[in-house]
Amino acid sequence: MLMPILQIHSEDMPAYAIVCGDPARAEKISRKLEDARELAFSREYRTFVGTYEGAQLAVVSHGVGSPGAAVCFEELIRAGVTTLIRVGTAGSYTADYPAGSVIVSTAAVRSDGLTRQLVPDGFPAVADIDVTSALVAAAREVGSGKVATEDEASSVDAHTPKVGTGITVTLDAFFTGVEDIPHRKYKQAGALAAEMEIAALYIVSTLRGARAGAIVAIDGFADSDLAAEYDPHTDAVAKAVEHEIEAALRALAALARQDQAQQ
Repeated sequence: MLMPILQIHSEDMPAYAIVCGDPARAEKISRKLEDARELAFSREYRTFVGTYEGAQLAVVSHGVGSPGAAVCFEELIRAGVTTLIRVGTAGSYTADYPAGSVIVSTAAVRSDGLTRQLVPDGFPAVADIDVTSALVAAAREVGSGKVATEDEASSVDAHTPKVGTGITVTLDAFFTGVEDIPHRKYKQAGALAAEMEIAALYIVSTLRGARAGAIVAIDGFADSDLAAEYDPHTDAVAKAVEHEIEAALRALAALARQDQAQQ
């Protein structure tokens, strides 16, 4: 069956997929796969398939913002994808996670417009627990060769991005306008970072019976009290992006092995 917007056929799609905003990043991730091939490049949606550690995976770009991203998630699930992991970037709310850090999103504040048209206010946008556990384990192992606890943090290579877990915020606006975004309240409530698509991923996946998780590289501060000149093109951010990509690939491969063992 052809997915009319992504321009992919369901028979070509594996059950596991990494999704990211940038089509160029999708191509970059695909180079880490064995036997990678491009299936389609339609609008902002670029699709590759290949294998990683024996697991068949897809890598698909979804563009910027929840509405367009939700179209991607919907069609991937309709095409047979059952597990999705988003890799992307986010702005931090805390000095504890500066640019170059990595955060696994356990849930997302629904401060977007798209999910309000899918589920009632108050319905939570929550990551799948198995996907989250796999992401946390992989993110802590990448670059260190082991899981780093708080007590062991000093033993991890200084160049390894700091890994955090917690709630993220999904917004529609990237640049500010005349309305205030309540960043301070989100920070006070314990949210760690802000981005633009995770709530849509979690809600669509919950509605359609798929499982999803997300990991983001911090590329600056969303908190105005901490804000500096925005530069997402630093070496620290590049290392964090590489870290999250490797973690997502490992996590999906681990989930594929677990699923196969349970069959």
